[in-house]
Amino acid sequence: MTDLSSKKKARVLLSWSSGKDSAWALYQLQQNPDVEVVGLLTTFNSEFGRSAIHGVRLELVRAQAEAAELPLLEVALPWPCSNEQYEQLMSSAIDRAKREMAPDAVAFGDLFLEDIRQYREERMADTGLDLMFPIWGIPTTELADSMIESGLLAYLTCLDPTKVPEALAGHAFDRALLIKLPEAVDRCGENGEFHTFAWNGPMFHKPVEVTVGETVKREGFVYTDLMGVL
Repeated sequence: MTDLSSKKKARVLLSWSSGKDSAWALYQLQQNPDVEVVGLLTTFNSEFGRSAIHGVRLELVRAQAEAAELPLLEVALPWPCSNEQYEQLMSSAIDRAKREMAPDAVAFGDLFLEDIRQYREERMADTGLDLMFPIWGIPTTELADSMIESGLLAYLTCLDPTKVPEALAGHAFDRALLIKLPEAVDRCGENGEFHTFAWNGPMFHKPVEVTVGETVKREGFVYTDLMGVL
């Protein structure tokens, strides 16, 4: 008979975007008694010192890792960055993670986009690591409600103005936002309608205090700057 009490926990490295989905994936992993999260893996634009896609200052992402009490593995991406460059840099980062953190698996906060999941599975196939998708397939209306009810706090840092009104840039991710979003917009922005920065919640040991700064339009998207509070 197997002694379950001696079962080794799976060591998990979490892909970290700085947004609510990553934060919620972290929370779900933290609730799993068979898992130990050993670190966060994030990419950032080396030209601007900001997280890829979300446009958040790197120092705030570092503050999130500190608030979660986890090491942060940073992957600097050139600007512009080709797919080939991206894949080479990510491969090197995974090799480094295997040396420094000895993970058994890499987890992602994807929700339902099959093509993205397939891409991750294909790129990670030769790493020897398992893949985990702890919040995959949860209906996003239900997911958004659960996030808000838990006390997860986040701001919109980037939005697609062809799908989301520009006036919602910098808005808190809360029930008021869900009411204001156009009906066709996914409640978690999984189709790229908007991106967020999670600054507090049950996955953190302390809040990452921020203030909402200026909003600018760049390359067809609307970005809202967040700044740390000293």
